[in-house]
Amino acid sequence: MTEHPTRAILEQACAAVGISSAQAEVISLGENAIYRLAPAIVARISRPGQLEVARREITVSRWLESTGTPAVRVLGDVDDQPVLIGDRPVTFWHELPPHTNSSPATVARALRRLHSLPPPRTGIPTLDPFARLDRRIDAATSLNNNDRDWMRARLDTLRHRWSDTRTGRPLCAIHGDAHDGNIVTASTGEPIIIDLERFSIGPPEWDLTQTAVDYKTCGWISRQRYTEFVDTYGYDVTQAPDFELFRDIREFRMTAWLAQQAAEKPHLRDQARHRVECLRGSHGTRPWTGWKAQY
Repeated sequence: MTEHPTRAILEQACAAVGISSAQAEVISLGENAIYRLAPAIVARISRPGQLEVARREITVSRWLESTGTPAVRVLGDVDDQPVLIGDRPVTFWHELPPHTNSSPATVARALRRLHSLPPPRTGIPTLDPFARLDRRIDAATSLNNNDRDWMRARLDTLRHRWSDTRTGRPLCAIHGDAHDGNIVTASTGEPIIIDLERFSIGPPEWDLTQTAVDYKTCGWISRQRYTEFVDTYGYDVTQAPDFELFRDIREFRMTAWLAQQAAEKPHLRDQARHRVECLRGSHGTRPWTGWKAQY
């Protein structure tokens, strides 16, 4: 088996901070490479050019720890993080306890707590709901040129609409990509916030929209589950002044991400085309059937 190129980066980063990489095991090799080290330490190798994002993750983790919020914890024994190897930032974390994806109500409970916190004064940027979308569209080579041109035009329209956004609730610290896989549940029942890449200062409606999309667009959760989400958080984002805009951007992000993945994973190509067709109005009104949640 060919050694993955991130293995050499891992070894250099571990040597730089005095942690052994001898027992390193792959957890995942996606946009970020994640390895388990002994004992109970995880190394995360970010994409090239993502130094500021990695720094944000460190800042957010330390801030959440200071507030007593259960979240992925940066390894305190390594003060000078991220470690930069070439153009790849490497960070070190405590391994999470056994956990599962969360129910909508558990996601709502974690978000209600997060959104109530006084935000940190520095280190967290304003939400950019369009981060990396240009690159995702360019990389979506499994789509035909007509669909990619439509996506570029649609992105321009969404950006224009965002400039006039009206929110009903005060800006706060938000997760930025809040869903049942990024707010997990420990065996104790406690929600744990993970994947801190998109943490921002922004409208709390943004964090609530994904679950609303899971219900109203994709049909992935039942009315009862969505009602539990709303009741737990205490607010229904579908009643927000600009919910349709939040929804449209979130659907677009889900589609652009999958279309990029489909360029390298042929089994995703039909799903990517189906999502684009839905956005373009070829499959009627929501909820749209055929959106698959797992890959």
